[in-house]
Amino acid sequence: MKKFLLLACTVAAIAGIDTANAADLALKAPPPPAYSWTGWYVGVNLGGSLGKANDTATYGVPAVPFPPGSTSADLDGIIGGGQIGYNWQANSWLFGLEADIQGSSERAAAYRSGTVVTTIPGAGLFTNTGVLNDEEKLPWFGTVRGRLGLLASPTWLFYVTGGLAYGEIRSTESLTVTTTPFGGGTTTAAASATSNATRAGWTIGAGVEGVISGAWTAKLEYLYMDFGTFNSAFAGLGIFAPVNLSTHVTDNIVRVGLNYHFR
Repeated sequence: MKKFLLLACTVAAIAGIDTANAADLALKAPPPPAYSWTGWYVGVNLGGSLGKANDTATYGVPAVPFPPGSTSADLDGIIGGGQIGYNWQANSWLFGLEADIQGSSERAAAYRSGTVVTTIPGAGLFTNTGVLNDEEKLPWFGTVRGRLGLLASPTWLFYVTGGLAYGEIRSTESLTVTTTPFGGGTTTAAASATSNATRAGWTIGAGVEGVISGAWTAKLEYLYMDFGTFNSAFAGLGIFAPVNLSTHVTDNIVRVGLNYHFR
């Protein structure tokens, strides 16, 4: 009888141990797989710009600087668009390619004025005042960039980026010339012209991106863009003809974005 009770107690103890072990195994489920950034993604973005349009203007033959010669105007506005890209993750490092296209309300305007006294034989002296208004717009632009990132955690990425920038720069020049003879009788004439140039340049920047839910991430990004220098000509009026401009456009943009990652 004693041997039977001892055997029963031993079986019960083993069963209790097995039950406890099973419960521990149920509580200690394997951890979920680490978040992977590898793959395609698409997204949208919205932001603002603080750019510059630097212009140098001359008139006449030979060319004379149009006072004050050079101007620098703020090229500011709201931007918004979309992006598409692909990431390769290697441990804590990320390598990627991204392309985006943006619509923009960016606009810059500069004003300059010059006065020239001329002599017409038999008619006397004339004062000629030319007022030139120059406006630059960046209605759209895009970039194609590489990305190099470091994961601060499985779901937080810090990165640098750089590559090609391109966009349309629309220049509008309007010239008003007021001619006043010393004997009196002022006359005024006006003319304007618009030119479009699609420019290619370069960009560099940095950003941070983090997972907000499942396949969705949010990012904050800064880019500096340089579209280089380009020249345009305007027929002008009277002594203020022709008018030639040399323009250099740069831009600083800050934007937030939302991406969906395909896995």
